[in-house]
Amino acid sequence: MTFQGVDFYDVDSLFSEEERAVRDTVRKWVDDEVMPIIAERYLAGKFPVELIPAMGELGMLGANLPEEYGCAGLNNVAYGLIMQELERGDSGMRSFASVQGSLVMYPIFEFGSEEQRREWLPKLASGECVGCFGLTEADFGSNPGGLITVAREDGDGWVLNGSKMWITNGSMAHVAIIWAKTGAIGDAKSIRGFIVPTDTKGFSAKEVEGKLSLKASDTSELVLEDVRIPKDHLLPKSGGLKSPLKCLTQARYGIAWGGVGAALACFDEARAYAAERVMFDRPIGGFQIQQARLAEMLTEITKAQLLCMQLGRLKDQGTFTPAQVSLAKRNNVNLACECAREARRLLGASGIIAEYQSMRHLANLESVYTYEGTHDIHTLVLGEAVTGLSAFKG
Repeated sequence: MTFQGVDFYDVDSLFSEEERAVRDTVRKWVDDEVMPIIAERYLAGKFPVELIPAMGELGMLGANLPEEYGCAGLNNVAYGLIMQELERGDSGMRSFASVQGSLVMYPIFEFGSEEQRREWLPKLASGECVGCFGLTEADFGSNPGGLITVAREDGDGWVLNGSKMWITNGSMAHVAIIWAKTGAIGDAKSIRGFIVPTDTKGFSAKEVEGKLSLKASDTSELVLEDVRIPKDHLLPKSGGLKSPLKCLTQARYGIAWGGVGAALACFDEARAYAAERVMFDRPIGGFQIQQARLAEMLTEITKAQLLCMQLGRLKDQGTFTPAQVSLAKRNNVNLACECAREARRLLGASGIIAEYQSMRHLANLESVYTYEGTHDIHTLVLGEAVTGLSAFKG
């Protein structure tokens, strides 16, 4: 089935020619390379690693970082459109690119030395090197400041001990950005970022088994046992919890666009099915209940498209805020969940088999709803933004 898209408010006219060209290039690549294999990979629980080189060649990895480091140097709207199209294929595809660009390349660019940038960014941009981001721990998800992984200075290096959980790309990564405390366990201000090659002695990764969501994605546990790295592997400009949170803001921005992509995929599938499926001697798209489903999906997708566009322009102007990103992530992932659920229901029994994609998106989006800040945490972020009162402080 060819993707038809939906643009009820002519949002396309708000994009520049370059932005549309970027989107259309990635859209075609997703249709040609991802769609034919993704259902099979999802069922097998394997990320399609053979697609990584092409993602690098097409400039999808760290696309909004400067060209001098081997990146595409695109603006944030074009970057968002890449995330939209990747998640239209599968959340696992967008997750891979989000982690590589926003959670590995971005911290090296933002907090690293010039030597670190030139050593790592070109390899990560090309896909020659895969990275992962180690912040979350088994007992510290929504409260990352409580992490207990530690880094101690020892002679001419650092020694890291601890573990990380729910790490995308973890088992296939060549390098990990690990966040650890360099001071007392309770001191969130002592959190620093470290570049840790995964072949370092004492570093191990184990893929999480039994997932019912994001099956076409590598999700792992990382363990660090007396992992020794040189002193120059510290990200020198990192400091405190604000550093990893700044990285998460970048990733959440891409997720907001990705939610639109998943919703578009489900809407397109539902609309096509409603036109073809005959019941009581006419297409089910002619029945009120199915039209109500499609109308609601169309409305919410259109609002999300406009929300992303404005957020992208604010980001390019340098005037966006983390709370604005929270609103977009929260809204767009939630609407994608609802679109996937309603599309699955419109498809009836056919909706539960892998030949159709809505159920796969629905299962994936339940994870996206939770990661990079749960829906409820973003609710409290917005609550603080409008009241000036923090729900996180006793």
